[in-house]
Amino acid sequence: MLVLATIVEDYGRRFVVKTDDGLLLEANTRKKRTDFACGDRVHIQKINQDQAVIEDYLPRTNVLFRQDVRKSKLLSANVDQVFIIAAPIPAPNHDLIQRAILATVAADIPAVLIVNKNDLLDKNSDVDIWQNYSNLLNIPIMYISALGNIDVVRDKMSGKCNLLIGQSGVGKSTLTNALLGEQIARIGNISAKETGCHTTTHTRLFNIDNCSTLIDSPGIQSFGLYHLKNKELANYFPDMQEFLGKCRFHNCTHRNEPDCAIKIAVEEGKYPMERLLFLQKIYNEINQ
Repeated sequence: MLVLATIVEDYGRRFVVKTDDGLLLEANTRKKRTDFACGDRVHIQKINQDQAVIEDYLPRTNVLFRQDVRKSKLLSANVDQVFIIAAPIPAPNHDLIQRAILATVAADIPAVLIVNKNDLLDKNSDVDIWQNYSNLLNIPIMYISALGNIDVVRDKMSGKCNLLIGQSGVGKSTLTNALLGEQIARIGNISAKETGCHTTTHTRLFNIDNCSTLIDSPGIQSFGLYHLKNKELANYFPDMQEFLGKCRFHNCTHRNEPDCAIKIAVEEGKYPMERLLFLQKIYNEINQ
Protein backbone atom coordinates (compact mmCIF):
# COMPACT_ATOMS: atom_id res chain seq x y z
CA MET A 1 0.00 0.00 0.00
CA LEU A 2 1.30 3.45 -0.96
CA VAL A 3 1.68 6.04 1.80
CA LEU A 4 2.00 9.83 1.47
CA ALA A 5 5.14 11.46 2.85
CA THR A 6 7.38 14.51 2.52
CA ILE A 7 11.09 14.40 1.74
CA VAL A 8 12.77 16.09 4.71
CA GLU A 9 16.41 15.19 4.03
CA ASP A 10 18.18 14.91 0.69
CA TYR A 11 21.56 13.17 0.50
CA GLY A 12 21.62 13.02 -3.30
CA ARG A 13 20.98 9.32 -3.81
CA ARG A 14 19.17 8.55 -0.59
CA PHE A 15 16.56 10.41 1.40
CA VAL A 16 14.70 10.67 4.68
CA VAL A 17 10.94 10.97 4.42
CA LYS A 18 8.34 11.91 7.00
CA THR A 19 4.88 10.41 6.74
CA ASP A 20 1.80 12.48 7.50
CA ASP A 21 1.50 10.76 10.88
CA GLY A 22 5.07 11.78 11.80
CA LEU A 23 7.03 8.59 11.07
CA LEU A 24 10.60 9.10 9.82
CA LEU A 25 11.94 6.56 7.34
CA GLU A 26 15.14 6.14 5.37
CA ALA A 27 14.21 5.95 1.69
CA ASN A 28 15.77 4.91 -1.58
CA THR A 29 14.39 5.28 -5.10
CA ARG A 30 13.57 2.95 -7.95
CA LYS A 31 16.30 2.59 -10.59
CA LYS A 32 18.55 5.03 -8.68
CA ARG A 33 16.41 8.02 -9.61
CA THR A 34 17.73 11.36 -8.38
CA ASP A 35 14.96 13.67 -9.63
CA PHE A 36 13.57 14.22 -6.13
CA ALA A 37 14.09 17.20 -3.84
CA CYS A 38 13.64 18.24 -0.27
CA GLY A 39 10.07 19.45 0.09
CA ASP A 40 8.65 16.98 -2.43
CA ARG A 41 5.40 15.26 -1.54
CA VAL A 42 5.90 11.63 -2.48
CA HIS A 43 4.26 8.24 -2.58
CA ILE A 44 6.30 5.67 -0.69
CA GLN A 45 6.15 1.93 -0.22
CA LYS A 46 7.15 0.86 3.27
CA ILE A 47 9.69 -1.98 3.43
CA ASN A 48 9.81 -2.22 7.22
CA GLN A 49 9.47 0.06 10.23
CA ASP A 50 12.65 1.96 9.30
CA GLN A 51 12.89 1.88 5.51
CA ALA A 52 10.85 2.71 2.44
CA VAL A 53 11.06 3.09 -1.32
CA ILE A 54 10.01 6.32 -3.02
CA GLU A 55 7.75 5.53 -5.95
CA ASP A 56 7.09 9.00 -7.37
CA TYR A 57 6.45 12.61 -6.44
CA LEU A 58 3.12 14.41 -6.49
CA PRO A 59 2.62 17.45 -8.77
CA ARG A 60 4.84 20.32 -7.64
CA THR A 61 3.91 23.96 -7.20
CA ASN A 62 7.51 24.79 -8.15
CA VAL A 63 11.04 23.44 -8.17
CA LEU A 64 14.31 25.34 -7.84
CA PHE A 65 17.46 23.89 -9.32
CA ARG A 66 20.78 24.79 -10.83
CA GLN A 67 22.34 23.20 -13.87
CA ASP A 68 25.84 23.31 -15.28
CA VAL A 69 27.18 21.74 -18.44
CA ARG A 70 27.38 18.28 -16.83
CA LYS A 71 24.52 17.86 -14.38
CA SER A 72 21.55 19.36 -12.58
CA LYS A 73 21.14 19.80 -8.83
CA LEU A 74 17.65 20.05 -7.38
CA LEU A 75 17.61 22.45 -4.43
CA SER A 76 14.00 22.23 -3.28
CA ALA A 77 10.40 21.73 -4.29
CA ASN A 78 7.15 23.35 -3.22
CA VAL A 79 8.67 26.34 -1.44
CA ASP A 80 6.86 29.63 -0.90
CA GLN A 81 9.91 31.88 -0.84
CA VAL A 82 13.69 31.76 -1.09
CA PHE A 83 16.00 33.61 1.29
CA ILE A 84 19.34 34.39 -0.37
CA ILE A 85 21.86 34.88 2.42
CA ALA A 86 24.96 37.05 2.02
CA ALA A 87 27.42 38.69 4.39
CA PRO A 88 30.43 41.03 4.36
CA ILE A 89 32.62 38.06 5.36
CA PRO A 90 33.27 35.87 3.48
CA ALA A 91 33.52 38.39 0.64
CA PRO A 92 30.23 38.30 -1.27
CA ASN A 93 30.17 36.65 -4.68
CA HIS A 94 27.90 39.09 -6.51
CA ASP A 95 27.81 36.96 -9.65
CA LEU A 96 26.51 34.04 -7.58
CA ILE A 97 23.90 36.23 -5.88
CA GLN A 98 22.63 37.57 -9.21
CA ARG A 99 22.42 34.03 -10.58
CA ALA A 100 20.44 32.84 -7.58
CA ILE A 101 18.00 35.73 -7.92
CA LEU A 102 17.67 35.05 -11.65
CA ALA A 103 16.86 31.40 -10.94
CA THR A 104 14.13 32.33 -8.46
CA VAL A 105 12.53 34.70 -10.97
CA ALA A 106 12.62 31.99 -13.64
CA ALA A 107 11.00 29.55 -11.19
CA ASP A 108 8.41 32.18 -10.19
CA ILE A 109 9.37 31.97 -6.52
CA PRO A 110 9.53 35.18 -4.45
CA ALA A 111 13.03 35.96 -3.15
CA VAL A 112 14.25 37.86 -0.11
CA LEU A 113 17.85 39.06 0.25
CA ILE A 114 19.30 38.79 3.76
CA VAL A 115 22.57 40.53 4.57
CA ASN A 116 23.84 38.81 7.70
CA LYS A 117 26.62 40.02 10.05
CA ASN A 118 25.37 43.57 9.59
CA ASP A 119 27.72 44.79 12.33
CA LEU A 120 30.60 44.19 9.87
CA LEU A 121 29.14 46.33 7.10
CA ASP A 122 30.90 49.46 5.94
CA LYS A 123 27.91 51.75 6.27
CA ASN A 124 29.33 54.21 3.71
CA SER A 125 29.75 51.76 0.83
CA ASP A 126 28.43 48.26 1.45
CA VAL A 127 24.87 49.33 2.21
CA ASP A 128 24.63 51.16 -1.12
CA ILE A 129 25.70 48.02 -3.00
CA TRP A 130 23.07 45.87 -1.31
CA GLN A 131 20.36 48.50 -1.61
CA ASN A 132 20.95 48.59 -5.36
CA TYR A 133 19.92 44.93 -5.52
CA SER A 134 16.68 45.72 -3.77
CA ASN A 135 15.95 48.76 -5.93
CA LEU A 136 16.91 47.22 -9.28
CA LEU A 137 15.37 43.80 -8.76
CA ASN A 138 12.40 44.84 -6.64
CA ILE A 139 13.08 42.32 -3.87
CA PRO A 140 12.91 42.88 -0.11
CA ILE A 141 16.21 43.21 1.75
CA MET A 142 16.93 42.60 5.43
CA TYR A 143 20.02 43.56 7.41
CA ILE A 144 20.41 41.25 10.39
CA SER A 145 22.78 39.53 12.77
CA ALA A 146 21.87 35.87 13.16
CA LEU A 147 23.37 36.07 16.66
CA GLY A 148 21.02 38.91 17.58
CA ASN A 149 17.33 39.63 17.15
CA ILE A 150 15.96 37.76 14.13
CA ASP A 151 12.25 38.31 14.79
CA VAL A 152 11.90 40.17 11.47
CA VAL A 153 13.03 37.00 9.65
CA ARG A 154 10.78 34.77 11.73
CA ASP A 155 7.80 37.01 10.94
CA LYS A 156 8.60 36.96 7.22
CA MET A 157 8.77 33.15 7.27
CA SER A 158 5.55 32.66 9.21
CA GLY A 159 3.06 30.31 7.59
CA LYS A 160 5.37 29.45 4.67
CA CYS A 161 7.92 26.94 3.43
CA ASN A 162 11.21 28.82 3.18
CA LEU A 163 14.49 27.88 1.49
CA LEU A 164 17.86 29.26 2.63
CA ILE A 165 20.67 29.43 0.06
CA GLY A 166 24.02 31.17 -0.02
CA GLN A 167 27.78 30.83 0.05
CA SER A 168 29.46 28.75 2.73
CA GLY A 169 30.17 30.72 5.87
CA VAL A 170 27.50 33.41 5.51
CA GLY A 171 25.60 32.13 8.56
CA LYS A 172 22.81 29.93 7.21
CA SER A 173 23.30 27.33 9.94
CA THR A 174 23.56 29.99 12.63
CA LEU A 175 20.31 31.55 11.41
CA THR A 176 18.67 28.13 11.26
CA ASN A 177 19.67 27.43 14.87
CA ALA A 178 18.38 30.83 15.98
CA LEU A 179 15.02 30.25 14.28
CA LEU A 180 14.67 26.76 15.74
CA GLY A 181 15.89 27.73 19.18
CA GLU A 182 18.36 24.85 19.40
CA GLN A 183 21.79 23.90 18.12
CA ILE A 184 20.51 21.50 15.49
CA ALA A 185 22.51 22.64 12.45
CA ARG A 186 26.28 22.26 12.69
CA ILE A 187 28.22 25.54 12.65
CA GLY A 188 31.72 26.06 11.27
CA ASN A 189 34.27 28.86 11.45
CA ILE A 190 35.41 31.05 8.59
CA SER A 191 38.74 29.85 7.23
CA ALA A 192 41.85 32.00 7.29
CA LYS A 193 41.25 32.86 3.64
CA GLU A 194 37.71 34.01 4.50
CA THR A 195 36.20 31.70 1.91
CA GLY A 196 33.87 30.02 4.37
CA CYS A 197 33.66 26.41 5.51
CA HIS A 198 31.03 23.91 4.45
CA THR A 199 28.96 23.13 7.54
CA THR A 200 25.67 21.92 6.07
CA THR A 201 26.44 18.79 4.06
CA HIS A 202 22.95 17.94 2.84
CA THR A 203 19.60 19.64 2.35
CA ARG A 204 17.24 19.33 5.31
CA LEU A 205 13.72 20.53 6.11
CA PHE A 206 12.94 21.76 9.63
CA ASN A 207 9.68 22.76 11.32
CA ILE A 208 9.92 26.27 12.75
CA ASP A 209 6.43 25.93 14.23
CA ASN A 210 3.16 24.23 13.36
CA CYS A 211 2.66 26.29 10.20
CA SER A 212 6.17 27.30 9.11
CA THR A 213 9.11 25.32 7.75
CA LEU A 214 12.57 26.08 6.47
CA ILE A 215 14.94 24.17 4.23
CA ASP A 216 18.63 24.65 4.95
CA SER A 217 20.94 23.79 2.05
CA PRO A 218 24.70 23.29 1.70
CA GLY A 219 26.76 26.33 0.81
CA ILE A 220 27.08 26.92 -2.91
CA GLN A 221 30.10 28.22 -4.79
CA SER A 222 28.57 28.22 -8.29
CA PHE A 223 25.09 28.47 -9.78
CA GLY A 224 24.74 27.14 -13.31
CA LEU A 225 21.82 28.41 -15.38
CA TYR A 226 22.02 26.12 -18.39
CA HIS A 227 18.34 25.22 -17.97
CA LEU A 228 17.20 28.73 -18.95
CA LYS A 229 16.07 29.42 -22.51
CA ASN A 230 17.54 32.11 -24.77
CA LYS A 231 14.28 33.69 -25.80
CA GLU A 232 13.08 33.98 -22.19
CA LEU A 233 16.29 35.07 -20.49
CA ALA A 234 15.80 38.86 -20.57
CA ASN A 235 12.27 38.41 -19.21
CA TYR A 236 13.81 37.23 -15.95
CA PHE A 237 15.52 40.60 -15.42
CA PRO A 238 12.90 42.76 -13.64
CA ASP A 239 15.05 45.85 -14.13
CA MET A 240 15.04 45.41 -17.94
CA GLN A 241 11.31 45.25 -18.48
CA GLU A 242 10.84 48.89 -19.49
CA PHE A 243 13.28 48.43 -22.39
CA LEU A 244 12.11 45.07 -23.73
CA GLY A 245 10.19 45.16 -27.01
CA LYS A 246 11.87 48.42 -28.08
CA CYS A 247 14.85 46.90 -29.92
CA ARG A 248 14.96 46.95 -33.72
CA PHE A 249 14.84 43.15 -33.83
CA HIS A 250 12.13 41.26 -31.97
CA ASN A 251 14.56 38.42 -31.18
CA CYS A 252 17.37 40.71 -30.02
CA THR A 253 19.82 39.04 -27.66
CA HIS A 254 21.21 42.42 -26.56
CA ARG A 255 24.75 41.47 -27.57
CA ASN A 256 25.82 42.42 -31.09
CA GLU A 257 22.56 43.59 -32.70
CA PRO A 258 22.26 47.25 -33.80
CA ASP A 259 19.67 49.56 -32.27
CA CYS A 260 19.34 47.48 -29.11
CA ALA A 261 17.21 49.42 -26.63
CA ILE A 262 19.11 48.10 -23.62
CA LYS A 263 22.53 48.98 -25.05
CA ILE A 264 21.21 52.44 -25.89
CA ALA A 265 19.92 52.80 -22.32
CA VAL A 266 23.39 51.90 -21.04
CA GLU A 267 25.00 54.48 -23.32
CA GLU A 268 22.56 57.12 -22.07
CA GLY A 269 23.22 56.25 -18.43
CA LYS A 270 19.69 54.90 -17.88
CA TYR A 271 20.71 51.32 -17.17
CA PRO A 272 23.81 49.90 -15.43
CA MET A 273 26.48 48.44 -17.69
CA GLU A 274 27.25 45.63 -15.21
CA ARG A 275 23.73 44.24 -15.53
CA LEU A 276 23.93 44.20 -19.33
CA LEU A 277 27.31 42.46 -19.11
CA PHE A 278 25.78 39.91 -16.73
CA LEU A 279 22.95 39.20 -19.19
CA GLN A 280 25.44 38.80 -22.04
CA LYS A 281 27.58 36.50 -19.90
CA ILE A 282 24.62 34.17 -19.23
CA TYR A 283 23.62 34.22 -22.91
CA ASN A 284 27.13 33.24 -23.94
CA GLU A 285 27.33 30.58 -21.24
CA ILE A 286 24.13 28.74 -22.13
CA ASN A 287 25.01 28.84 -25.83
CA GLN A 288 28.41 27.17 -25.48
